[in-house]
Amino acid sequence: MAQRYVRVQNREGKIYYGLLQLSFNVQVLDAPPWLHGQPTDLVLEPDNYLILAPCAPSKIVAVGKNYADHAAEMGTLVPSEPLIFLKPPTSIIASETEIKYPPQSQRVDYEGELALVIGERACNCTPEVAQTKIWGYTIANDVTARDLQKKDGQWTRAKGFDTFCPLGPWIVRDLSPGARLQTFLNDDAHPIQSAGIDQMVFAPDFLVSYISQVMTLLPGDVVLTGTPEGVGAMQPGDRVRVEIEGIGRLENTVAQ
Repeated sequence: MAQRYVRVQNREGKIYYGLLQLSFNVQVLDAPPWLHGQPTDLVLEPDNYLILAPCAPSKIVAVGKNYADHAAEMGTLVPSEPLIFLKPPTSIIASETEIKYPPQSQRVDYEGELALVIGERACNCTPEVAQTKIWGYTIANDVTARDLQKKDGQWTRAKGFDTFCPLGPWIVRDLSPGARLQTFLNDDAHPIQSAGIDQMVFAPDFLVSYISQVMTLLPGDVVLTGTPEGVGAMQPGDRVRVEIEGIGRLENTVAQ
């Protein structure tokens, strides 16, 4: 099993980065792993910590319509260049916490996605250099108030509510290029989204390069790489699970 890097909070409220062991003990690091954090002698047992979102980025840069089938289901063409937008860091929540259904919306959708975690400052990078700036991979749900997205014409409100970026539960360093992303709703055994991440229109190295020519990416920043076909509505009480082979599962309930 790949090493799983986590961010946790102990009972006293102190936050640590660490390595999740098979026993579910966490070996604490002395700094974030992308800042060369090294193992310490401190080990947290499972009943002594809470798993948080695996990083605390300065920004979340997301990509729209990066799977051709998803662009088609939205009734649009694939963009000729990556379509990027921002989600605020305050939208991040951990796995196993609640997505809040905002009263302003009547239609809130799930969007399962692969997320990239940046390890080094990236500015005006080529794709080759950009690949070296990707420290690891995690799972995201780009929750979207679809009715507000259509109403506003731009996406800040629809994508920016608190709790609209479930992220985690941990980061892995490597990922198979053909890993499958699947999204499940409630107890249905059949995925509502299912695609290989190699079906992206613009690959991760290209995305990071493109974004870095617009804004500098900092260590710990997150890039959401787009969602495949099959997006749909969630209702209060639903439970949504996004799985990516080689990473794990991100699971959240929807609350009113």
